Amino acid sequence: MKNLHIITPVKDSIDSTILTIRALLASQIDVPYIYTVYNDFSSAENTELLKKYSAELGFELVNLADITDHPSPNYLLVLQMAQKRAIENEASLLIVESDVIVEKDTVQKLVNGAIERDDCGIAASVTVDDNGAINYPYNYAKGHEGEAYKVEKHCSFCCSLLTNRLLNCYDFNKLNPEKHWFDVHISHVSQDLGLNNYLFCDLPVIHRPHASRPWKQLKYKNPVKYYLLKFFKRVDKI
Repeated sequence: MKNLHIITPVKDSIDSTILTIRALLASQIDVPYIYTVYNDFSSAENTELLKKYSAELGFELVNLADITDHPSPNYLLVLQMAQKRAIENEASLLIVESDVIVEKDTVQKLVNGAIERDDCGIAASVTVDDNGAINYPYNYAKGHEGEAYKVEKHCSFCCSLLTNRLLNCYDFNKLNPEKHWFDVHISHVSQDLGLNNYLFCDLPVIHRPHASRPWKQLKYKNPVKYYLLKFFKRVDKI
């Protein structure tokens, strides 16, 4: 793997975002990498904070408000921009969402795991809660603790490495612009292309689900209200 591009899409929730950023910047990574935070219409106050942290900590910051007037979420645009840049740099793409905290060795070991598997399309870290128990969205992986194995179910983009091989085989401009999230679709595309997706349950990352989009907590606290919002406001489309 010649290069690695790491991205974190951000929408407010600065406290959890800074934990994500600091953990990534403290990582021990041998492969040359670039880390970019995509600010998806955070508030003016939080945008200023991101600018401040970018200057202090040394990550790249892209403010999507400078590029598009399309309302958040702009995950599609982020993926398209990141794919184009990664391909130009012969890089793989690691997506780490802003409610995830990696360990110091997570990134390099994911890279190693992808390199060791010639058929790898996606290499993903399993997510765990603060007590170390596997949690959403990988509840299906319970019982596989400590393993790294090929999965038929989709890989979430909480902490997932999309190999350069996959990036060169599928153009993200083909993704459905009516959708908001694309991890399920891209996971299936990877398999359709003859690649395999691997879940590394021996490389857990802490995940505090939906810390970056608190309204989605309704899915657990008040599912009726969540699905009414999802249906009538046409949000959270997968």
